[in-house]
Amino acid sequence: MNTTTAPQANVNADPQEIQKFSELAHRWWDPGSEFRPLHEINPLRLEWINARAPLAGKKVIDIGCGGGILAESMALKGGDVTGIDLSDKALKVADLHSMESGVQVRYEKIAAEDMAAREAGQYDVVTCMEMLEHVPDPAAIVRAAATLAKPGGKLFFSTLNRNMKSYLMAIIGAEYVLRLLPKGTHDYAKFITPAELAHYTRQADLQIDGFKGMGYNPLTKIYSLNDDTSVNYLVACTKLA
Repeated sequence: MNTTTAPQANVNADPQEIQKFSELAHRWWDPGSEFRPLHEINPLRLEWINARAPLAGKKVIDIGCGGGILAESMALKGGDVTGIDLSDKALKVADLHSMESGVQVRYEKIAAEDMAAREAGQYDVVTCMEMLEHVPDPAAIVRAAATLAKPGGKLFFSTLNRNMKSYLMAIIGAEYVLRLLPKGTHDYAKFITPAELAHYTRQADLQIDGFKGMGYNPLTKIYSLNDDTSVNYLVACTKLA
């Protein structure tokens, strides 16, 4: 087994959020399940990451890895990948899929802050995708991610903007109308504006390299990267030396 568990001394997590995703964990790798959007956006975010930080030969950590969709794809690009999460069920699914696929990823149940205390400055690439809007203190996750990165290391975050458009599209549209996601997946109050995320990164001594938006066309059912950060967006950073 690749999965290990460390004592949780500092847990920045909402137990209801962990339970919500744990209940769906067995469907994580089903591309027709509630996780279909993750499968469909993964190639986009993977290529966006790899273009800015070529993964081959790099030591990589994926914070909030869930069932391992991004972690495995980064390993397939040649990265030495560690995935961390706080859901036992999701990690078991991730580990089982890793064994079945033969793609080596080290998984561990540990909080990002605890991992940062143990393995500070050890990673070339740090990713934290679709997680910040699910934790009580997203700024602490950004600080932990920065601590994990080597000087000059690359960090990548993605989350949801907070405005009326994102409420209508990410919650009303995606959860209730198009049913792309289970109802209750997101809490609008936890959405994070680009300005807020930029503030968190500056506090963590990270330099922002750029923002990117992600859109969905309900007619073609195709996701794409663009310059519109009003709903889903990604940010690339560099840890200052």
